[in-house]
Amino acid sequence: MRQQLDETLQAIRGRSAFRPDIGLIVGSGLGGLTKALRVEAELDYAALPHLPQATAPGHEGKLVLGTLGAQRLAVLAGRFHFYEGYTMAQVTYPVRLVHALGAKTLILTSIVGSMNRRMPPGSLVLVEDHINLMGANPLIGPNDETLGPRFPDMSEPYDPALRRLAMEVAKAEGIPLRPGVYVAVAGPNLETKAEYRFLRQIGADVIGMSMVPEVLAARHGGLRVLAVTVVSDACIPEELKPASVEELLRVAAATEPKLTALLQGVIAKLPVSDTK
Repeated sequence: MRQQLDETLQAIRGRSAFRPDIGLIVGSGLGGLTKALRVEAELDYAALPHLPQATAPGHEGKLVLGTLGAQRLAVLAGRFHFYEGYTMAQVTYPVRLVHALGAKTLILTSIVGSMNRRMPPGSLVLVEDHINLMGANPLIGPNDETLGPRFPDMSEPYDPALRRLAMEVAKAEGIPLRPGVYVAVAGPNLETKAEYRFLRQIGADVIGMSMVPEVLAARHGGLRVLAVTVVSDACIPEELKPASVEELLRVAAATEPKLTALLQGVIAKLPVSDTK
């Protein structure tokens, strides 16, 4: 993987010497923050060696380098999912890439279903912990010590200081934000009533098909992680109704301005690196 990263970095450096401090991976229909950037460079995934192509609805498939205020960001507008048939190494390659570019903090967004009545569609949920039921892990296999330790600690996968900051910003801006536990499943099918009931019983509030592999790779590399999700549909077992991708994306689009305002507030309050 080190050689692959070097080749991708070389392609990026051929376009820009920009060094980000923050990496941001945006979920389906949640790319509003990208529009607020002062863009330094924008590269399609197809132009970068070793990056797969994003095929999920609402994922643009481009890397945007730019500044937001005084902060330097690398935004991956489009992620890769296990259910698309990609390996875990491919799914997490963007995380390895933003780290190799220089980022020390990773912000993740996604849309989720909610099994918690206090988190209805249109809610923002601050991920405080997760349960991995994807049946795979990107850290399985020979370990590259240059990327991280063999047995990374996961007692605090989501940075406590970043979570506190997000809650402070949400309160100051009047943006409702609830902490919750995210459960990751492989997908691509949605779950049955019995499965939602089980997931709720084991402690999950919201459910999705991404993020957790990215968090594992990020923590393996020593990145600080903040994750905020948008509830796109209710998954209450007793009231379950058929869901459509179009409706999920509609709810995501309607909620996205709140997410963008929250993340802009958080990013503005992060320390600014003096490295160029």
